[in-house]
Amino acid sequence: MTLLLLDSASLWYRAFFGMPDTLLSPSGEPVNAIKGFLDMSARLINQYQPSRLVACLEGDWRPSWRVELFPGYKANRVDESGEEEEPDTLGPQIPILLDILEAFGIPMVGVDDYEADDIMATFSVKERGPTFVATGDRDLFQLVDDKRRVKIVYLAKGIANHDLVDRAWIKNRYEIPGDRYALFAMLRGDASDGLPGVRGIGEKGAAHIANHFATIEDALAAAHAADEKLTPALRKKLIEGSDYVAIAPKLVHCALDVPIPSMSIAMPTRPIDMAQIWQYKERYGLGTSIDRMIAALNW
Repeated sequence: MTLLLLDSASLWYRAFFGMPDTLLSPSGEPVNAIKGFLDMSARLINQYQPSRLVACLEGDWRPSWRVELFPGYKANRVDESGEEEEPDTLGPQIPILLDILEAFGIPMVGVDDYEADDIMATFSVKERGPTFVATGDRDLFQLVDDKRRVKIVYLAKGIANHDLVDRAWIKNRYEIPGDRYALFAMLRGDASDGLPGVRGIGEKGAAHIANHFATIEDALAAAHAADEKLTPALRKKLIEGSDYVAIAPKLVHCALDVPIPSMSIAMPTRPIDMAQIWQYKERYGLGTSIDRMIAALNW
């Protein structure tokens, strides 16, 4: 009963930048993100053979409650109109892609004021595993749980060479306990999300703290107590960064209680009438990409 969760925005961005922009529909519209997303999804379905599937969407890429905690959250991605910056030729492809996924009957969900990360995190704790989360975002390493059989299909090296992240992988890569990635990320920060981390603490210092303390609150308490597990420099930086330390857990941890609407997440069955899918295939010149999805779904 394998569950495959697709970090949809991560996949379509990777598809857009990984596929040639010369891929056009018969009428000249760019379709590289659409084709790439369908191709990647088909390959993931073929490899992991899920019995349940969800394409997770951003209800809000900058949830109000995170921005209230830290106004700089993802502010580096905001354009002059206050919207998320994205390539001009990507935006028009997304509604078409979502229509195609709907035509295939692929379960999709986004929830107001929550990111796709939060939706995937909630599924990962509420649904029985094994669960595979397909993403290019290392923030989701915090979801890895060997007992619940939750792993990250990490696409940073591409679909063909992706890593399958479990707690041993995290331990080997970052030299920290595999269940402490979120703590490590809070301390180190993440420039792509506009998160500074604790000022002056880089990857090496974050790893040292994560190896000695289970929570950021424990680390701060140890700093105040002059615990010798921390160098004087690390103690000083933690204390000086105590305001950030206070908000970091809620800011960085994925929400585990998103009110996901009641829905079926079973693999879609072949529709009686395939006309709509054939229309998309012809109109947008999606030939082999549509065919790959059909084959992956065993239609």
